[in-house]
Amino acid sequence: MAAPKPFDLGAMSRMSVSMSEPILTLSGVHTHIGQYHILQGVDLVVPRGGLAVLLGRNGAGKTTTLRTIMGLWKASGGSIVFDGRDITALSTPDIARAGIAYVPESMAVFSDLTVRENLVLAARKGRLDAARVDWICGFFPALKKFWHYPAGNLSGGQKQMVAIARAIVEPSKLLLVDEPTKGLAPAIVHSLVLAFRELKDTSTTILLVEQNFNVVRTLGDTVSVMDDGRVAHAGLMHDLAGDEALQQRLLGLSLDAHQ
Repeated sequence: MAAPKPFDLGAMSRMSVSMSEPILTLSGVHTHIGQYHILQGVDLVVPRGGLAVLLGRNGAGKTTTLRTIMGLWKASGGSIVFDGRDITALSTPDIARAGIAYVPESMAVFSDLTVRENLVLAARKGRLDAARVDWICGFFPALKKFWHYPAGNLSGGQKQMVAIARAIVEPSKLLLVDEPTKGLAPAIVHSLVLAFRELKDTSTTILLVEQNFNVVRTLGDTVSVMDDGRVAHAGLMHDLAGDEALQQRLLGLSLDAHQ
């Protein structure tokens, strides 16, 4: 009799995440920007807990999806439900107060303010929690080094650290992150991966748009692939990472070729 196969605990964990109740659901979401119809009926489910990845070719609508969730661009149709509440028509500040944090691709920081002042602005009541700051600086030691430097004087990678630190300086229910590793040195990417892994172990759910396929294969529990303003595929990251034919069909490339 053949020996039983060992349990794949990672796959079991991903399956548990995929079967959990959703913290975020987009149903038939449309977004127009001027005369352009960018999102054309997006259906997206983000399970509570773990890390969900949003993939797709350039121009597929990934960034527009994140910005629409955050209320920066208003949905022209469909609904967005977060933590049991319809947030489709809410303002961006109200969405943030509901428990969603956002790290844009643009590495948005206040250039004239110091690193510390950038984090203070993101903190509740303008007060930093020393223990949480120490936890964040454990991943990004450069933040302490440049604590009193204007953020505008930092490198691109250091600005990205500040942008992520601002988003996680307060605990949130859902973190939206748009291409955080773009243009960063491998050492900084490694620090980001460690930070996201620890966030996954807290009560924070992460929705990540990322082009570094080695990173998403390592971190992702579930994955949705966008094409032409719609979600063309949704499932477990483990299944997509192990199916080269599916990768070619959905993305036009192999994940193994882009590590």
